[in-house]
Amino acid sequence: MDQLFSTLAKPGDDATGKAVESELERRWRDSGSDTIELLMQWATEAIATKNFPRALDYLDAVTTMKPDYVEGWNRRATLFFLQDEYGKALSDLEKVLALEPRHYGALAGLGMILNEIDRKKEALLALKKAIAIDPYLDDQVRDAIKTLEPELDGREI
Repeated sequence: MDQLFSTLAKPGDDATGKAVESELERRWRDSGSDTIELLMQWATEAIATKNFPRALDYLDAVTTMKPDYVEGWNRRATLFFLQDEYGKALSDLEKVLALEPRHYGALAGLGMILNEIDRKKEALLALKKAIAIDPYLDDQVRDAIKTLEPELDGREI
């Protein structure tokens, strides 16, 4: 993983960057458990059909059965975000980042939520950290940084 993150942090080669992102995300999704994989699949299907209570049941089972599985917490944080339950999303993102501090997706999500709840200084820090880890993140992160920087210009961060 360290080598993948080292390669990812080097901007300039989009093809390599995207390939490394894919490999990291594949590893994060790999729970090593057929049961967890099935629950995650069901959760994904439930989210796609907006059956959020069912998705939450599956993701609660995942986080209970395998509390060290980063993607279970991350997916549940996403589910909470979709329901505007920012406090719960932040709590799960905290667990993701405790397990994998370099989880650029969780950092980006954290930044977006903090921005949404008007904690702009912290949002900017999280978004910049995400971009530092993964300079190939989508434009939504860059756009948020470009918007926040002038707002905070001159303020102590």
